Amino acid sequence: MSLANALRTVRTRLASSTAAGDKFKVLVIGGGSAGINVSHQIYNRFKAAGKPLADGDVAVVDAAEFHHYQPGWTLVGAGLKEKTTLRRPLASLVPPHISLVPDNVKSFEPASSSVTLASGRTLSYDVLVVATGLKINWDAIPGLSAALASPVSGVSSIYSYETCDKVWRDFDALRNGKAIFTQPAGVIKCAGAPQKIMWMAWDRYRTTSRGDNVKVEFWTGMPSMFSVKKYSDALNALRIQRGVHAEFGHNLTRVSVSPNGAERIATFTKADGSTVETDFSLLHATPPMGALDVIKTSPLADAAGWVSVDDGTLQHKNPEYSNVFAIGDCSSLPTSKTAAAITSQAPVLTENVFSLLDTGKLSNARYDGYTSCPLLTGYGQLMLAEFKYGLVPKESFADYFGDQAVPRALYYYLKKDFFPAVYFSSMVKGEWFGPRGFIRPKYN
Repeated sequence: MSLANALRTVRTRLASSTAAGDKFKVLVIGGGSAGINVSHQIYNRFKAAGKPLADGDVAVVDAAEFHHYQPGWTLVGAGLKEKTTLRRPLASLVPPHISLVPDNVKSFEPASSSVTLASGRTLSYDVLVVATGLKINWDAIPGLSAALASPVSGVSSIYSYETCDKVWRDFDALRNGKAIFTQPAGVIKCAGAPQKIMWMAWDRYRTTSRGDNVKVEFWTGMPSMFSVKKYSDALNALRIQRGVHAEFGHNLTRVSVSPNGAERIATFTKADGSTVETDFSLLHATPPMGALDVIKTSPLADAAGWVSVDDGTLQHKNPEYSNVFAIGDCSSLPTSKTAAAITSQAPVLTENVFSLLDTGKLSNARYDGYTSCPLLTGYGQLMLAEFKYGLVPKESFADYFGDQAVPRALYYYLKKDFFPAVYFSSMVKGEWFGPRGFIRPKYN
């Protein structure tokens, strides 16, 4: 950490524990892609309206030391990025006018407009924005955590900072055998990511003359390659063309690796409860995911454990908690959980929070479910899936470059170079608005 960042960390922590007090106009829980973005946007929106908030009126609660650009972990797994370049000290992304509270939430008390932190401190708010993300359930698959920690297991995953670089080491080292890539049924971060890394591995083997020696397979708990039929059909055609075997409706439920790595078995469970075992040389595992326990046990949760919010306004569905909003992976919004979705959710949430605090009622800003999944299909090619509620395609570039179900080099370089750059230069500052780029949406 640089001296400037170290000094900022000290300043922020002192301010958050003393001068900022325990009452905030807007309290944002979580300093990930959603929380850091929307905290800036809310502050900026009041300033743009000529009604600037006081320093410390907006606070972000998060005990993490680092903020990660998680979509970049696929690039790390593909050997295209170093993981250390895709993170920043969280305190360095929080300007002096926004308070950073380096703690985690222990419980939510929406009836009293307050939260209790792990330290025992209680914070109150006028408006609460929940942006905690989701939980990756590594231990839900017996044997997986141990295999990920073993250098001889051939098991890796792009879904954590600790393991994303092991993905590249494992798949680039493989010379022959069976490479299995898994995806669980249910909600996960970026539902296309498990096969993105598969396609990159397949292409690597092809271009290094290992294509005939390594058999690539996709085992998924889902019934198809992708949720949107247009892109699913294109991906399935690609799979058949490339000779990639698939097993649908199969969830990874156990990983067994001998101490020396010589014996490697993956167990999959089908919908009828029966199990299938298969050996592997390489296993890329995507664990099941779900809501955080602190959300599940709170009054804010729906039956599945997500923060229950209106699909359009992002305001809590319980009228008694009308000053509560949620954004990103922790929310009940029925769309894919991606950073791209957050870029379209944040302006809507911001406008509604501003309007609620300014006028006592919501604006007419509504989220249409837009999300995007940049589906890497090999080195130098990417299928840019964009869609909204109802799994209806909503493509930004089709009129200019043609059908986005066709992989193109332009989209690949957006994913590889442009998106990571704009993320740290603009999105974390609340200055990137998804398909609208740098132009903040205006609502009547």
